[in-house]
Amino acid sequence: MGCAPSIHVSQSGVIYCRDSDESNSPHQTTTISQGTAATLHGLFIKTDAAETIPSVITYQSRHSRNNSYRDRKENSGGHIRIEAETQTSHTSVKVSATEECVGPMRLTQEPIQVLLVFAKEDSQSDAFWWACDRAGFRCNIARTPESAVECFLDKHHEIIVIDGRHSRYFDYGNHSFLSLYRPPDQEEPSVLPLLCAGFSRRFVENSSVSACYNELIQIEHGEVRCQFKLRACNSIFTALEHCQEAVEITSEDHIIQYVNPAFERMMGYHKGELIGKELTELPKSDKNRADLLDTINTCIKKGKEWQGIYFARKKSGDSIQQHVKITPVIGQGGKIRHFVAIKKPHIDNNNQVKCHSLRHRDRRKDSVDARSLSSRGSDGTTIQKPVSEFAPFMSQLAIPVTLNDVPPSIAEMLNDEECWEFNILDLEAATHKRPLTYLGLKIFTSFGVCEFLNCSEATLRSWLQLIEASYHSSNSYHNSTHAADVLHATAYFLRKERVKSSLDQLDEVAALIAATVHDVDHPGRTNSFLCNAGSELAILYNDTAVLESHHAALAFQLTVRDSKSNIFKNIDRNQFRTLRQAIIDMVLATEMTRHFEHVSKFVNSINKPMASVNSDCEGQANIRNSPENRLLIKRMLIKCADVANPCRPLELCIEWAGRISEEYFAQTDEEKRQGLPVVMPVFDRNTCSVPKSQISFIDYFITDMFDAWDAFASLPGLMEHLSENYKYWKNLDEMKCKSLRPPPPS
Repeated sequence: MGCAPSIHVSQSGVIYCRDSDESNSPHQTTTISQGTAATLHGLFIKTDAAETIPSVITYQSRHSRNNSYRDRKENSGGHIRIEAETQTSHTSVKVSATEECVGPMRLTQEPIQVLLVFAKEDSQSDAFWWACDRAGFRCNIARTPESAVECFLDKHHEIIVIDGRHSRYFDYGNHSFLSLYRPPDQEEPSVLPLLCAGFSRRFVENSSVSACYNELIQIEHGEVRCQFKLRACNSIFTALEHCQEAVEITSEDHIIQYVNPAFERMMGYHKGELIGKELTELPKSDKNRADLLDTINTCIKKGKEWQGIYFARKKSGDSIQQHVKITPVIGQGGKIRHFVAIKKPHIDNNNQVKCHSLRHRDRRKDSVDARSLSSRGSDGTTIQKPVSEFAPFMSQLAIPVTLNDVPPSIAEMLNDEECWEFNILDLEAATHKRPLTYLGLKIFTSFGVCEFLNCSEATLRSWLQLIEASYHSSNSYHNSTHAADVLHATAYFLRKERVKSSLDQLDEVAALIAATVHDVDHPGRTNSFLCNAGSELAILYNDTAVLESHHAALAFQLTVRDSKSNIFKNIDRNQFRTLRQAIIDMVLATEMTRHFEHVSKFVNSINKPMASVNSDCEGQANIRNSPENRLLIKRMLIKCADVANPCRPLELCIEWAGRISEEYFAQTDEEKRQGLPVVMPVFDRNTCSVPKSQISFIDYFITDMFDAWDAFASLPGLMEHLSENYKYWKNLDEMKCKSLRPPPPS
């Protein structure tokens, strides 16, 4: 007796059950697969069942059951059966469907159907019949193998009981081991042949209804419910087989157990080449894969979900950048049993899949891009992952422990960071697109940030790595190199005498931190785009300073989640609140809708009053050092640092102009694809004149602001670069040239 996923009939007429289509019988002719249980309200019994077994009649009367019988004879297979249409009183068992939950799935299970295969009906068969009635199961009785097969094909029973006591009625041939019942005086046979044949239980002959009832209930709560849930799992695997995202399931030891067809298509492997292999043992796998598994383990071994973007090696040898989410599957007792990885190609802002040959790697794309706690794509979709695990993930990068460990070539570059002409793009190339961490270590150390915050250099390094990893390397402009460039400009301004004398150390630390995080997790799209697209960020921040609010909020979320990178963990609570407000205010000041308001307040509250007391140094100091005006100075400082590209040396100015133009081109392309309003129609890659766009930007935003900032901080070198760059763009425009550089001589 047991669950029967299939019934097989041999040529000799023997019925036996197996879990697979393979049979021990050399004469297998018919296979019946398990299917969905059909709904059946009639019961099939032999005509003489109630007459020959008096105990059944006694049991029936105890339930006050009134039965009306409608005879129907069937001559095939020697099986005569009667369909009973039963009217049940309130004391009888009500047959109804039940609900089962498999994870988040809610399933409806129809009443269990039982098939009794008995060549001769006796007290044992009737005991099972009444046990089924008592349990609320639906029962059928078959006399011959042929009628059993016919009935099973019609009903697809969950439980099949086969009588093995009377071999003369069933020709078992060499399959006598299929007997399920034995008289008590027989020798105990081995149960192994029965298990191999597909039976799950063996029942010792016992005509007690209670004993049969208990046996059936145990099977229902064991094998039947397991089979029911497994059938539900088949639907889940069907979904996995047809979903477009690549799915990989591994054991807790990272042995691959399953990959779906989307995974095979994306990676170029056949599942037979992957299943049973350890992740780090795959042929042509990424050499850093083992290290990545170790860092991921730091997160997922705690039962937390990990999410990030990294490169994977395809079978062809090409590398593809993937967005990966790995979720541990927790088993009984809280033990991790499996890991489920959902993978999809990472798509940049031009909707281009980042896949390229190993021979032609883009150095920025080859860097790790681990996005932040609630990273939003350009379409506003949300990406969630545990922030506390960024630092261990980034620990695989070759970042120095201290400044003393910086490679000599990079250290030599950093020696020039106090100069305005410092080339951040050279540092970008030398650090493999990770300039923010290196430059941040140098600048923060020179300003005594660790001493002020009472944090270690290791904590600062982890924080810088975490913040840099949260910038999108796929952005042509708003990436960690831009953040490093703004940090450099901020430090340069803080060293100017008048600025330095106007601010205290808390202001300086706030300015450096604000510059570092001011565009963290920027999606490469403007606020207007996010509002028009109805993104989650725009909804969250009510279409007001959407990105700037996100940058400031996320910076603190990232920082305080993990003590390894929490640079604020040791400072006084009141000092932290003051520092936090200063950082937030400066990041929000980079929002351009209030640009003219900030510039106007700075001029009217600081520059003009200072000019009126030109000879009074103390009067000027009083003006500069008031709390309100210090706030305006910090806002002006970060605003100028954020858009200082036109004031950089010409080659840097040209490069930055090309990068921002490409990012705006990508936004316009996407707006057209999605049918959104085109926010910046001049940035159509087919018609845009880059020189005109730069001239307009300088005229509209830069000139007045830097005139005011120069009047305060004294920046003659910057103003000279600005004048030369403006002339360069004017000359290109007069030549009707729309590109970044003049055409080559003919």
